[in-house]
Amino acid sequence: MASQTLAERLSRYAANLKYEDLPRDVIHEAKRRLIDSLGCAMGAYPSEPATIARKLASTMTSTTPATVVGTSTRTSPEMAAFANGVHFRYLDYNDTYLSKEPAHPSDNLAAVLAVAESEGKSGKDVILATVLAYEIQCRMCDAASIRARGWDHVTYGAFSTSLAAGKLMGLGIDALTHAQGLAGVPNNAMRQTRVGMLSHWKGCAFANASRNGVFAALLAKHGMTGASEVFEGSMGFFNQVSGPFELPELGGIDGSGFMITKTYIKYFPAEYHSQSAIDAALVLRPQLDGPALETIRSITIETFNAAVEIIGGEPEKWRPTTRETADHSLPYCVAVALKEGKITLDSFDDAHLADEDLMGLIQRIEVKADAELNARYPEGIPNRITIRTKSGSTHVHEVTFPRGHARNPMTDDEVRAKFLSMAGHILGARAAGEVIHRCMNLESEDGVAELLGLFEGAGL
Repeated sequence: MASQTLAERLSRYAANLKYEDLPRDVIHEAKRRLIDSLGCAMGAYPSEPATIARKLASTMTSTTPATVVGTSTRTSPEMAAFANGVHFRYLDYNDTYLSKEPAHPSDNLAAVLAVAESEGKSGKDVILATVLAYEIQCRMCDAASIRARGWDHVTYGAFSTSLAAGKLMGLGIDALTHAQGLAGVPNNAMRQTRVGMLSHWKGCAFANASRNGVFAALLAKHGMTGASEVFEGSMGFFNQVSGPFELPELGGIDGSGFMITKTYIKYFPAEYHSQSAIDAALVLRPQLDGPALETIRSITIETFNAAVEIIGGEPEKWRPTTRETADHSLPYCVAVALKEGKITLDSFDDAHLADEDLMGLIQRIEVKADAELNARYPEGIPNRITIRTKSGSTHVHEVTFPRGHARNPMTDDEVRAKFLSMAGHILGARAAGEVIHRCMNLESEDGVAELLGLFEGAGL
C-alpha cells in the first residue's frame, strides 16, 4: 500500500472531525472570532476596496447564493467569499497568528459563511468549519515559512478554505483531496503583495484565496479531479513553494489542543508585529516633559527580525502615502501613538498621511533588530522603545505580550466593545446587540442567513 500523502491525511482529518470533538473553550473562541470579523467588516464598509468588491459581487447571481455582508445582495458563494473577505481583512484589524509564517486566520470565515449559507448549514457546522480552517492554516504556518521563499502567507489559505468549504459541502475523503489539488496548484500568491508601497490588494489577497478555495471545492463536488500529489510531487508544493516540511499532529487527535485558542484578537488596528510597540509607546507618552513633538530628540525601536523585515525595513515605511503602507509601518504606528496618545481607524487617513509634523517625528525613529528579542519571537512579540528627549532624559519600556495576545487575551466585554465601536453606530443598538447574542449562541442557529440579514442596509 502506498504511503499516505499529506493531502490525503488532511482530507481524512477534515472528513472525520466532528462538532462533538470540540472543547467548550474552542467553541467559544470561534464565536468570538466571528463577532470580531463582522465588526471589522462594518469598519471597512466605506473603504474603496470593499465598495469595489460589493459592486463586482452584485453583477453575479447563483442558484445557491450567499449574502454580501451589509447588503441585500446575494451572489455566488465564491464571490461572496471574496467580497466578505475584503471586508473582514481590509482594515488589518482582524485576528492574527505568528509563527514561521504569519497569518490572519479569521480570513477563512468569509469562505465558511458563504458556503454555509449556500449549503443551508447550521451554526454548529459554521463553528466546526471555522475550527478546521484555523487548524489547517496555523499548522502550516508552524511547519514552514513561505515568506522567506518569496511567497505570500495567503497561499496556505487556498488549502484551508478548500477543506473548510469541502467539509461544509459534505465531500468525502477523495473529493477533499481533489479539492486541495484544484486549490493548491493554480493559486500560489507572490509576496510582492506586501513589499514597497502597498496597494489595495494587501487587504484583498486572502479574499482571493478564499474565492479560489471555494471554487476548488465546488469543482470537486461536481466531480472535477485535481493534480495528484499536490504537496509531494516532483513539481509540487514542497519542491516549488515551501520546501519539505512535516505537519505536526492536528487538533483533537490524541487529546492535542486546537490552534484557534493560540491566535490573537487585535487590540489596535495595525499590523500585529507593531502591537507591542504601540503598547510601549502609549506607556511612555505620559512620562515625557511636554508635548511629544517638542521634547523628543530621538526614538529607537529594538525589535525582532520579522518586524524589521515586514514593517520596519523599507524606505516607504518612513514616508507612507497609502493607508495600506501606514498600517504596515512600525515607525508610523509608534509616531502616531506618541503624538496623539491613541491608535484608531482614523489614524491612517489622508489627513494623517499629509501631516508634516507627524512625518517629521517619524524621521527621528530608528528601527533595529536585537538578537535577544529575536530569540523570544514568535512565542512573544517583544518590542523595546527608547525615547531620548532634548532635555537629556531617557525613557525605556518593553512589551512582549500586548493586549489581545493569547498570553494576554481580550475579555469578552472587550471583544464586544470593539465590535460596537465599528458596527454599533451603523446597525443601531438593538441590531448590534442581536448580532452579538446570535454569535454567542451560534450553536443554536439553524443557519447564518438571519444573522447576516441583520446587517442588510448597513451602508445606507
